[in-house]
Amino acid sequence: MTSVNDIRRTFVDYFVDEGHEPVASGPLVPRNDPTLMFTNSGMVQFKNVFTGVEKRSYKTAVTSQKCVRAGGKHNDLDNVGLTARHLTFFEMLGNFSFGDYFKERAIKMAWDLITGEFDVPRDRLLVTVYHEDDEAFDLWRRIAGLPESRIIRIATSDNFWSMGDTGPCGPSSEIFYDYGEDVWGGPPGSAEEDGDRFIEIWNLVFTQFDQQPDGSRLVLPHPCVDTGMGLERISALLQGTNNVFETDLFKVLVDGAAQVTGSSLISDNLVSQRVVADHLRSMSFLIAEGVLPSSEGRGYVLRRIMRRAMRHATLLGAGEPVIHKLVPVLAQEMGQAYPELVQGEAMVSETVRLEEERFLKTLSRGLQMLNEEVAALKPGEALAGETAFRLYDTYGFPLDLTVDALRATSNSVDLAGFDAAMREQKALARSSWKGSGAAATDEVWFGVADKAGATEFLGYETERSEGEIIALVKDGAEVQTLKAGETGFVVFNQTPFYAQAGGQVGDTGQLSSDKGEARVLDVSKQAGEVFAHKAEVTRGELDRGLAMQLQVNTGRRCAIRANHSATHLLHEALRQVLGSHVVQKGSLVGPDRLRFDFSHTKPVSAGEIAKIEDLANAIIVQNSAVETRLMDVDEAREAGAMALFGEKYGDEVRVVSMGEVPEGKRAGKVWSMELCGGTHVRRTGDIGLVSVVQENSVAAGVRRIEALTGARARNWLGAQREQLRAIAAAVKSAPQGAVEKVQLLLEERKKLERQLAEARQKLALEDAKAGAGETQNIGGVSFLGRVIGDIQPKDLRGLVDKSKKQIGSGVVAIVGTGGDGKAAVAVGVTSDLTDNLSAVDLVRAGSAALGGKGGGGRPDMAQAGGPDGTRAEAALDAIRAELQD
Repeated sequence: MTSVNDIRRTFVDYFVDEGHEPVASGPLVPRNDPTLMFTNSGMVQFKNVFTGVEKRSYKTAVTSQKCVRAGGKHNDLDNVGLTARHLTFFEMLGNFSFGDYFKERAIKMAWDLITGEFDVPRDRLLVTVYHEDDEAFDLWRRIAGLPESRIIRIATSDNFWSMGDTGPCGPSSEIFYDYGEDVWGGPPGSAEEDGDRFIEIWNLVFTQFDQQPDGSRLVLPHPCVDTGMGLERISALLQGTNNVFETDLFKVLVDGAAQVTGSSLISDNLVSQRVVADHLRSMSFLIAEGVLPSSEGRGYVLRRIMRRAMRHATLLGAGEPVIHKLVPVLAQEMGQAYPELVQGEAMVSETVRLEEERFLKTLSRGLQMLNEEVAALKPGEALAGETAFRLYDTYGFPLDLTVDALRATSNSVDLAGFDAAMREQKALARSSWKGSGAAATDEVWFGVADKAGATEFLGYETERSEGEIIALVKDGAEVQTLKAGETGFVVFNQTPFYAQAGGQVGDTGQLSSDKGEARVLDVSKQAGEVFAHKAEVTRGELDRGLAMQLQVNTGRRCAIRANHSATHLLHEALRQVLGSHVVQKGSLVGPDRLRFDFSHTKPVSAGEIAKIEDLANAIIVQNSAVETRLMDVDEAREAGAMALFGEKYGDEVRVVSMGEVPEGKRAGKVWSMELCGGTHVRRTGDIGLVSVVQENSVAAGVRRIEALTGARARNWLGAQREQLRAIAAAVKSAPQGAVEKVQLLLEERKKLERQLAEARQKLALEDAKAGAGETQNIGGVSFLGRVIGDIQPKDLRGLVDKSKKQIGSGVVAIVGTGGDGKAAVAVGVTSDLTDNLSAVDLVRAGSAALGGKGGGGRPDMAQAGGPDGTRAEAALDAIRAELQD
């Protein structure tokens, strides 16, 4: 049997032999398309090539592209496991021509590969063409020898591709496989085309037109080809099945899902096992790229995928985290093709495990809340859609579980209300999602790039140079001159100024000439390698063609260099102390401090921080030379240089090495070796000192440290020493005993606070007893209402319980107010009245009067709160009114 890995390799090798450049898969988070949440086709990484914005060294390419369809209009999430072919993660095999070959060669190669290399029976194949594409129709008939009855003309958009309302577009041609009469379905274009008999296996897109705003189409001077073949679908075909989950790769993952959940491979379990297998791939690849589960944007979609898989794992019987155990299995199966899975295996596994633990906890809390809500429902009553959505959104409690639970009590869910709340949440997630992070570059910069080319960077060797102004940009357009008082962008043929990249901020400094002077405020890269100096003209004017002196702010640059080199030392120290799962997730290197984000699942302890500082400072004390070399990217990786996954590297990279491992098995080896284009110190001793001043969480599974170097670090340590002396003096202790003295004082304070709380509760109980005889008869029910000041909300339920016992039969409502201006209200209903009265309904009326929303509990006991404690009596009146009704 031909394996999935063999099929992928055969496809790529075939087109390499045909002269195509093998191009690695682009990331799942698109770099060049802010409109996409995830990469969903092979052409995404080539979008700028197709539009002419970007030029590459090759005109034909072949890829196996990672894709996710689980958000936005391309969303297969809810179908996964239920059908034979829907997946959230899949691989798209594709060959591409950027103005090289066109229809004839594309069709010939597709037919040769399918019927030759893959040996698919010709009599099982048929094709579609766009109804106006006579050229493709004739080519299929001539090259493949297909009869006209098996070349189907399609008039819908299924066979015409466009990038948008305007721009590149063209007809497409699809190859279908016929699984035979035993499978239901009809050919493309028929009423039964959605069946599983005729399955599309390859789509060839012929981009030959330029769609105009008026609807007309101009013929492109250099037409392109973009093809896509789903690896999973062609693998199913070649392995003799029409179900992607029965391919060799998925069999391993499905078997793994059965094993870790302790479930049998029987039909009743297959849907859940397949969901776990598919979703494992999506979550692992996304996490490996740095996407982490969260409540918005891509992280929100990832969390939905993860929790859907976890829900199905619980349906299979898993009562503890198990999905993370499958990450090594996936890495073993797909790691050769995608080494990022192997490199990030520990981090991915730990992130999945933590999310599983959270989900199991919230599942338990969700069940408790659901039971309370169900208890408050009348027979046949529907649970509010907003409540069902709150269970889903806050607790990650799946809707299908809510529906099942309510079905058992003859209740239902307001699905329309749930859908409305879901739409509102999705709109919120979309509005908060900032896109892929790659902002659309103004067209003006591409014009500058075409004219000026890449800026030559001189800043590794010098901080002062001459440069000629190649272009001036102001308000999004090129200008001839910038005058005194104006701010714009200046482009030189060469510059010592560093442009913001890789976390390092851009340089500042001065521009000067006889004709004018300017202050450089920042430097950024535009349209690839054009250095745009944001400058304010302070004297005279700047003209295109003017030669100027460029001077970087040397003191600021020195501080940045020290902070950047310290970042490298800390990165390796973190890995040494915390483990090899530590991977950089972001950084900011400025003149005043450095910030470093990294993968780690729990807070870094004070002891660990001390070890990290000691390791980094030991390398600083070595005062070893910092070496930089230009190397082939593969050579650099083989040498052990750390690269950031998702970063785009050229064929040649800059490798920065520093320090020497002082002891252990690696003694004498290089301490830190990273691919880096930033500026660094000459020797590690130039850093002076590094001190970590802050550590905190920035996202699930991502921690952040902030650190200072040199004089700033020494000043910070001096300030800490003075603060310790001041604390010691305040608690009347020597500095070395200040910690123990503060701990003793805190323990004494806790003891006093406990005594005070007990005294308050005792007074409140006595107050409640005194008022037990002040019940009112409302609607035939005894009602006791009290307002008690200076009481903790957690103490209200105990008071209500005791008061219920005192009145025997009736309703008790107590409103507690505190010093913060807020109020809490608790309502109890004695057991003989709960068939007709619900504490939940009553407490919600009281909460509304306090300016609050909702409230929850059981029919006999419920509690809520509100922001307006001045309306405590109004809350009791609202409860009385609810009773009266």
